[in-house]
Amino acid sequence: MFRTAHEAAAAGIAAFGLVNAALILGSAALLGAAAQLARDPFGDAASLVQLLYVVSGGLWSAGGIFFGLWLIPMGWCVLRSGWMPRALGWILVGGGVGYVLDTFVGYLAPGLAAAADVLVVPATAGELWMIGHLLVRGVRRPAPQPAPQPARQL
Repeated sequence: MFRTAHEAAAAGIAAFGLVNAALILGSAALLGAAAQLARDPFGDAASLVQLLYVVSGGLWSAGGIFFGLWLIPMGWCVLRSGWMPRALGWILVGGGVGYVLDTFVGYLAPGLAAAADVLVVPATAGELWMIGHLLVRGVRRPAPQPAPQPARQL
């Protein structure tokens, strides 16, 4: 959708989104394995279930970094394209930065993780606004202007 607005940023949206999706899917797979192991235990099942749970959480957190990195070029494309309100673009950029910061705060200052969760509020607002805008208004590109006609020579 945004390739014509800024090709590199549109590629960033795709790349960061794919990495985020892969990390989230890996996290879900580990949680599924932990649940299966809890139902049908073998060996030191409790330790293994806990390990799978912790690694799943780590993948989910790493996915948060790429989710934030996904929002930044999306906001940039909204700003460059002019197809959506500029405020939406700035909220997406701010929300992306907030997501990245929230993830790092969770690792570097775990005691502040709950307070840092407010950093992702702009991302949530921007996502909901983007979805609502696309569902209600769609992308309204400006109508192409006709090419000027050359002056007639007499």
